[in-house]
Amino acid sequence: MNARVEIRSRLGEEDVAAVLALVEAAAEADGVRPLNEQAMLRLRYGGDPEARFALLYDGGDLAGFAHLDPADAVEGPSGELVVHPAHRRRGLGTRLLRAVLEESGGRLRLWAHGDHPGALRLAGKLGLARARALWRMRRPLSAPLPAVSLPEGVRLRTFEPGRDEEAWLELNAQAFAAHPEQGSWTTDDLKRREQEPWFDPAGFFLAERDGRLAGFHWTKVHADGGGDGREPIGEVYVVGVAPGERGGGLGRALTLAGLAHLRSLGLGQVMLYVDEENAAAIRLYEALGFTRWDTDVMYRR
Repeated sequence: MNARVEIRSRLGEEDVAAVLALVEAAAEADGVRPLNEQAMLRLRYGGDPEARFALLYDGGDLAGFAHLDPADAVEGPSGELVVHPAHRRRGLGTRLLRAVLEESGGRLRLWAHGDHPGALRLAGKLGLARARALWRMRRPLSAPLPAVSLPEGVRLRTFEPGRDEEAWLELNAQAFAAHPEQGSWTTDDLKRREQEPWFDPAGFFLAERDGRLAGFHWTKVHADGGGDGREPIGEVYVVGVAPGERGGGLGRALTLAGLAHLRSLGLGQVMLYVDEENAAAIRLYEALGFTRWDTDVMYRR
């Protein structure tokens, strides 16, 4: 097997194009995208100079790719990897995973999207076990929606680019202080998403009380059906509520406002991600008609 792995901190335009083509081939074969949004943004825009990219070549062909995100100094780097469908079942995934484990000092937390059986086998082969899971839930937007009922003293408006970034980042950090990814967003993280084709401030709802942000619901529309190639689907992208506003029904009201907006766009389905251990959020979403659709699994030693 004439395979080699190259670890890089930057990728050129040709490398990025080759990786994106590999990602599309894997998504078409597996019915789920192999890289999360953060990894895709890093590919397109660059970002953290500490991030690493691993390129697996089989002869002259790009056969695999991995992304290592060093953002969490306590838990260690997280990452994802993908092998081109035409190069699977030849030990190349093992070769790539060994390389990124070595690069991370063995502390890698590896995400597998869609809980693919091949990912489970590969993780077990190198001593990684299930450590965390994100549920993907969905509901039809044709089903009835309760009316939006905001807590007294709270008003709803939409996000204004150029005005709301700083206040939103402050609220996001408070609302997700215990979340390993969402709570650490920076101005660059937000600005990159504002540059994405899907960004629409009309679907980014802010709740205010006495002139201060109290909560938000940012919606998103996936033109590719959320990675499965089907008709467009809406997403409850992220819902956050200030710590002092919790328990008063604001999260439910914000969720409903976003769902009503997505339905007004003519979409048939809506999806969301929720941590498997977040029982309170799962109860809320189930009460609003969401059911579990799929699971993303994190493996680690």
